[in-house]
Amino acid sequence: MTRKDNVNRREILDKTMPVIENFVQQAGLVLVEVDFVKESGHWFLKIFIYSPERPITHNDCENLTNNLDGYLDELIDIPYYLEVSSLGADRKLKTAREYDIFRGKKVEIKLKKELENGMKIFVARLLDYSDESGLEVQVLSDNNNDILVLNKNIISSVKLKPEFNF
Repeated sequence: MTRKDNVNRREILDKTMPVIENFVQQAGLVLVEVDFVKESGHWFLKIFIYSPERPITHNDCENLTNNLDGYLDELIDIPYYLEVSSLGADRKLKTAREYDIFRGKKVEIKLKKELENGMKIFVARLLDYSDESGLEVQVLSDNNNDILVLNKNIISSVKLKPEFNF
C-alpha cells in the first residue's frame, strides 16, 4: 500500500462505523467511541467498548479485534493499527451519547469557576443531560445532596468516578 498524506478521517469513520457498531452489538457490548487518529506518524483506529453488566475483559477486546480485522481492511486503504479497549475507570465524558450511557453513575465534575456555594470540583451522580438544559446531577457529599443543573459552558470536565463493589 502506498502512503497517503491526505486522509479523510470523517470518510473513514463514516465507512467503518456501521460495521463496528454491528460487531460490537453482536458481542453484547456497547460502542462508546471510535476515532481514527495519527500518532507518531502512524494511523490508529481506536474503538472503546463498555458493558453495563460486567467489566470488559482482554478476551472481549481480542475477539472483537479478530472479528473486525478483515472487514475493516476492506474499508481502510492505508496502513493502520487497530486498538480495541475498555474505557478506563476514570474516563472523561465527551458526548451526549456518553452522558446517556453513564446515567446513574458517579462522576467527578470540574467547573471553570466556583459556584455560589464555593464548589468547583465535586463528586455527583449523573442524572440527565441535554444540549438545551445542560447536565443534571445530584451532588454526593456529607453536607450537600442538592440536585444541580449545570450549563455545559461552565463545565471544564466530567470524568467517571470509579465505583468498586467488594
